[in-house]
Amino acid sequence: MTTLKSKLHDDLNAAIKERDELRSATLRLTLAAITKEEVAGKVKRELSDDEVLKVITKEAKKRREAADAFAQGGRAESAEREKAEGEVLAAYLPKQLSDEELEAIVGQAVAEARAGGAEGPRAMGAVMKIVNPKVAGQAEGGRVAAVVKRLLAG
Repeated sequence: MTTLKSKLHDDLNAAIKERDELRSATLRLTLAAITKEEVAGKVKRELSDDEVLKVITKEAKKRREAADAFAQGGRAESAEREKAEGEVLAAYLPKQLSDEELEAIVGQAVAEARAGGAEGPRAMGAVMKIVNPKVAGQAEGGRVAAVVKRLLAG
């Protein structure tokens, strides 16, 4: 069984052979981030595929934020580069939920939390507890929280 990390290595080697500078640079940085995570604790360890996904998700989010920052700063070229790197990484991530799908899951969780007696600000935590495992890796935390807040206020 190939691990996600070994797939990244294979794809990196292919990108180098194809002289695909964007992909090879992006995968190199991502593998470096994975290695950094592996040696972060007291003991060097292999990351599970789930942990590797978390690193890729974090890297993709960094690219999105950098792209936004560059775009606002009027540096379109740099913004495009960050966006392109983000797209390379997106290929390794689970498909993101659409707004409708996310709203349906959150709506269900809100009903569940209310049925469990959660009201007001406390409901937010209760709903997030129900929603997070269901949307893990498929929707960013900030996006989820925004929908939860909106539906609770509704």
